Amino acid sequence: MKNLTKCRLAFVVAAAMGIAGCGSDGKDGEDGAPGEPGPGPNPPVTEMSEVTHITMISHAIEEGQIRYEFEVTNEEDELVEGLVKAEAKFAELTDKGVVLNRDGAIGGYTDSAKEGSELISLGEGRYEFVAAMPAVTVASEGIVWLRVGGDDSTQIARSQPLVVDKPEMIHTSTTETCYSCHVDYATSSQRHASYTAINVEGDVDFVAGCLVCHNNVSRAEEDGGYATATLQKIGHINHQKFEKDFTPTNCYSCHAEPVINTSIAGNGCSDCHASDSAAAAIVQANSDFDARAFHAQSALIGLEERQTIRAEHSTTLSAVYMNDANEYCTDLTLYKGEEMLDIEALYTDGTLSYASTYIHGYHNESIVGRESRTYNESYKGDGSKTMCHPTLDLQTAQIMASSRLTFKGGNWIDDDSKYGVSFTSYSPVTELADLSEETEYDRRHAVTTDSCTTCHNNETNYHKNGSYVEGGLDCVACHNNGQDRNAAGSAPGFGPMVHSMHWGIGNELSGAKQDEDGNNVPNSADSLNADNCVSCHAEGISLAEIPNQYMLSKAFNGGTSGVMTSPVTANCYACHDSASALSHMEQNGGELNVDAGDDWYTHGTAESCATCHDTGKSFGIDKFHNFER
Repeated sequence: MKNLTKCRLAFVVAAAMGIAGCGSDGKDGEDGAPGEPGPGPNPPVTEMSEVTHITMISHAIEEGQIRYEFEVTNEEDELVEGLVKAEAKFAELTDKGVVLNRDGAIGGYTDSAKEGSELISLGEGRYEFVAAMPAVTVASEGIVWLRVGGDDSTQIARSQPLVVDKPEMIHTSTTETCYSCHVDYATSSQRHASYTAINVEGDVDFVAGCLVCHNNVSRAEEDGGYATATLQKIGHINHQKFEKDFTPTNCYSCHAEPVINTSIAGNGCSDCHASDSAAAAIVQANSDFDARAFHAQSALIGLEERQTIRAEHSTTLSAVYMNDANEYCTDLTLYKGEEMLDIEALYTDGTLSYASTYIHGYHNESIVGRESRTYNESYKGDGSKTMCHPTLDLQTAQIMASSRLTFKGGNWIDDDSKYGVSFTSYSPVTELADLSEETEYDRRHAVTTDSCTTCHNNETNYHKNGSYVEGGLDCVACHNNGQDRNAAGSAPGFGPMVHSMHWGIGNELSGAKQDEDGNNVPNSADSLNADNCVSCHAEGISLAEIPNQYMLSKAFNGGTSGVMTSPVTANCYACHDSASALSHMEQNGGELNVDAGDDWYTHGTAESCATCHDTGKSFGIDKFHNFER
């Protein structure tokens, strides 16, 4: 028989009474609070990853080293064991800006294979990496960077670079400003795309990821940075090679925050200005000097003047009407705010350089040709300008007009009105048989208002008074379904021409630059990711909404007119111009350079591209091109 002490016996009796439920009144007590859940099943662990993720636990800048503690998972959110490689960079913030010196004098770079550095497995996908950096002190601050994986001895993929930490306002450009042109750089085939960094929240930190190597101080200087090309040189100098209507002096395009410098010899200024520049007197010892405003307001650049003209003025164009001489007329009116201005007087004093109009044929919400190129002009005395066209060439059932008016501006005018400030207006549509019947001009325009001006940022025109505002809506007056333009042999219409001039054959045919052998070099758009259509089409694309309307296409036909192309084919072929791609389009009803008769615009096409390739379909265009920011 088991012996029980008095203490144990008392415990047994108490327990028995508890089981019997004895209490003061014999009733059950209230339920207690739920306990904490027990530990769940252990997460799966693997030694493989196709995509490697880092989750930071902590980091510390210590004397002569940086200590990282982190967890590694793969694309299936499985913990990854067996990591043998980690890389660390630290670009230190100095009085000259961010510096990572290759000789180790400032900042630091190391990996787990280098002496003094150690990667330690803490178990279950958790690691500590002690990165030896002799120049680092506990007082150091700057960009803390980490990357892991990619060793040939394991099946753990190299992670995306991680910006672990950085000081506030260490740079004034942002991911958003860079990505307005360089959308989703990491997905492109451009240089160093794999070095596109993210932050600890998983958001892209494009600028800091570049700045950690392309520091504020060039490698060529004493105690210089990691790369020869500083980040400000890339922004200021390299972007001056942009062929068409981009100015790095529109600093607001890149710098989301004020750029404050107190010396003309400081970072950024010295890339373009000599230290004895006249601008030095303005910049020197002015603590609240904002370089963005200074450049925008410069009379030599004319940017603010052009912006002011554009912001303050507008034009309207009346519907086409017939005068007593049986001419087809339209009235152009210029406003400053709500005040009507005198076009004739502004011509006389040299403020305006151009004010003209065309009459167009119109069918199925598309411009299908130019009805008239000549007109008689007059002024009504109220400030408007009247242009009357004696005859119409096409006699389409519907007609409408377009107008352009250009301000000369300051010292930046040229003979093609490239540097003027232009305004385009479209009149209502009228029935040729009865000009009193009017409807609003409407044309599908599937690009955003700022799609052109984001890159073409200097408020000028492309050529012939056609500006970049409103997504290039001005250009449609000449580049449309029925205005059979060759456009440097690129592509017809508006959309196909834009596609080709940026990423198709027109990108090289434009001849903006030539190499030493005289061969055309692709223009700057070639450095952008052509898959990222969101740069222009931020609201997506519906192939089903493209009007079933041919476009005249001599640009696809060696400049020989008399042919037309179906619309989706024209847009896609502008970039996808291989024989196999064209064959696929033709097998599904697309047509390239088929004979066009006088009534070409009245015939529907047979292409069925939207059946498979419309947005949301199994092979939708959105599966191959990005339309989301």
